[in-house]
Amino acid sequence: MYEDFYGLTGKPFQLSPDARFFFNSKGHNRAMAYLRYGLEQGEGFIVITGGIGTGKTMLVRNLFDELDSTRVVAAELVTTQVEPEDVLRIVCASYGLAHEGVTKAALLNNLEAFLHDRYKEGKRVLLVIDEAQNLPERSIEELRMLANFQVGGRALIQSFLLGQNELKHTLQRPSMEQFRQRVIASYDLRALNEEEMKNYILHRLRLVGWHEDPKIENEVFGKIYEFTNGIPRRVNTLCDRILLFGCLEERHQIDLAALKKVTDEIKEEGWCSSNTAQPKQPPVGKKYKTAKSPADSELIQRIAILEAEIDALKAGMRADRRMVEVMQLKLDMSGEEEYEE
Repeated sequence: MYEDFYGLTGKPFQLSPDARFFFNSKGHNRAMAYLRYGLEQGEGFIVITGGIGTGKTMLVRNLFDELDSTRVVAAELVTTQVEPEDVLRIVCASYGLAHEGVTKAALLNNLEAFLHDRYKEGKRVLLVIDEAQNLPERSIEELRMLANFQVGGRALIQSFLLGQNELKHTLQRPSMEQFRQRVIASYDLRALNEEEMKNYILHRLRLVGWHEDPKIENEVFGKIYEFTNGIPRRVNTLCDRILLFGCLEERHQIDLAALKKVTDEIKEEGWCSSNTAQPKQPPVGKKYKTAKSPADSELIQRIAILEAEIDALKAGMRADRRMVEVMQLKLDMSGEEEYEE
């Protein structure tokens, strides 16, 4: 792949969150500060929200990388639409407790015993729920009830919720007042600004041994920002494609012309620019209902973005196949030359 062509030690723009690549932007620094503050308090809920691809899961990876396992027993849940009893089962399973074929009362008893045992050992128990926007109200309420496990007025388990913007709408409902009173801090994570995005790209490249091969013209960064609006996941996807294109074309310099070829290809594949995150018209064969509320509007936009990102991933796979075909062709030509000799 392009790592070998450019002499890199790894992929700088992989989509899977890796704490080694954590970039301390202003927004991510503030969000981490809230998470650390929550740990110091040892009680209540911390809520981090943000749009798709803004780096919430990366915050979780970085948090877990910082935790002292001798003092904190932590578990991460990546939720789907789960009902209250299922939440309890998943929580118990995450801490290695019996959960299959067990009644709700037994689940609660097992969890309470586990929490008291960790307390006696001088350890804190932390539960981090990613993709928390998928939780129904009743499931969030079940998590709130876990905060009632206390010793001497101190909570035995603490929860952090990270989710997309729908989570904000859920928590703003009148029925969630009791939960809101348990939230000690919340933060809305935004995309990177243009300067941060440039430093983010260079930060990731340098971590894998980049020494300006390929050299990136300064004007390219501004155009990358225009195309991605500074959303980290989109930046990663685009930059990965740029490096793949440069490798296939055997380029050692990325200029505006090279970037335009990549973005034009991506647009043809259906990934619209994030400046128009929702397509002006639905793709052929796909119909979206008219948004009746802000929540509906965000859901429609989210569906459109997810579909575009799926198209981009498919395109990346096609590009990988093309590169394999090019490599195979070179090998075949090399074999023919040896045969002729």
